[in-house]
Amino acid sequence: MEPDDEIYANGEADSSNSRSRPIISSEQLDIEAYAGLYTGRTKITRLLFIADQCGQNNNTAMQMEALRMAYEEIKKGENTQLFRDVVQKIDGRLGDNYGMDSAWCEMVDRRADQRKEKLENELNAYRTNLIKESIRMGYNDFGDYYYAHGSLADAFKSYVRTRDYCTTSKHVIHMCMSAILVSIEMGQFTHVTSYINKAEQTADALDPNTVSKLRCAAGLANLDAKKYKLAARKFLEVGPELGNSYNEVIAPQDVATYGGLCALASFDRMELKNKVIDSINFRNFLELVPEVRELIHDFYSSHYASCLDYLGNLKANLMLDIHLHDHVQTLYDQIRNKALIQYTHPFVSVDLHMMANAFKTTVASLEKELEALITDNQIQARIDSHNKILYARHADQRNATFQRVLQTGSEFDRDVRAMLLRANLIKLEYKASRKP
Repeated sequence: MEPDDEIYANGEADSSNSRSRPIISSEQLDIEAYAGLYTGRTKITRLLFIADQCGQNNNTAMQMEALRMAYEEIKKGENTQLFRDVVQKIDGRLGDNYGMDSAWCEMVDRRADQRKEKLENELNAYRTNLIKESIRMGYNDFGDYYYAHGSLADAFKSYVRTRDYCTTSKHVIHMCMSAILVSIEMGQFTHVTSYINKAEQTADALDPNTVSKLRCAAGLANLDAKKYKLAARKFLEVGPELGNSYNEVIAPQDVATYGGLCALASFDRMELKNKVIDSINFRNFLELVPEVRELIHDFYSSHYASCLDYLGNLKANLMLDIHLHDHVQTLYDQIRNKALIQYTHPFVSVDLHMMANAFKTTVASLEKELEALITDNQIQARIDSHNKILYARHADQRNATFQRVLQTGSEFDRDVRAMLLRANLIKLEYKASRKP
């Protein structure tokens, strides 16, 4: 299997028509368009995640739609255990056409046993003959086999075993990319980081497309570790050559959404301007998700109400994202706190009634938010609760400058006196030495 063919596991559908659609919007998620952005196992796991989330939220219509699509996608592949799990989740609610297909399971399992026996015989023969390249391919084929059948831990072990039989840098890259793919599926992001580092050590074999894939994987690893600033930087470094080439892991729309929100939560204004808004490269990704683009521009332009409206409208759909859902609330809180800080920064005093209107909240709720930021030393201010005014504790620049001038003058006077004292001592010593 060539690197560009990267482990085909559960079938693909022609999704060229749906890839141009936005991945998220303020409307209810278009599951078909969303699923069309991905291929392979991640397409199925994302659909099942959506089904689970919708089940918890009692959104039965979306849950059934996701399960129906997952059922159809699984039947294009060879993972019978996953098929049985989906049938159990459907529980007859989609009719006879989406029930248990025992004949299909038996046929797939029988073929799988035959395939495994053949692979074992071939690998044993290669190991007997000590043909390095054949042994590498044998373990790689085993990795593909296990991955297709959902045995991710065995797939990972098989791919890693090819390391001892790699004879070129391209072989090492292929091994690393396969290990990264399986590790992301397993949620083992320490392995992801480890194999990214291994791949980057063979820089001579890295083409721009592979570099972009590694940056996507690194972004996901940092996102999982809640290192949002590092995650943003990695996603912002993804090149346009990525296109739809990494759909078994991530879509270009994800790069825009993950990178944009992480940057908004962790970058200062200068970084946001230089690395996000003025970045021609990242602008191309943001065009795929117009609402993320607009909320970033609104935030930078201090149109906080509009920015927060966008975020509020997008939240339900972002909670259906398999990688982002655990971080949505934290990112939203950080973005809102930054907005509050930036709003108060230019002013000596702020009317809390006007500020509450700007942030579409009550004065009481706003007071609590500001109190928390003041306590955390993120805002230098005090609140007049009676008059509902925030007074900033800005340093008196004029007085500070005057004090610095006085201090500099005192230091200069001290240094001059010390120099004169040393000069006089040297003069006295010279006179003393001249006496007979």
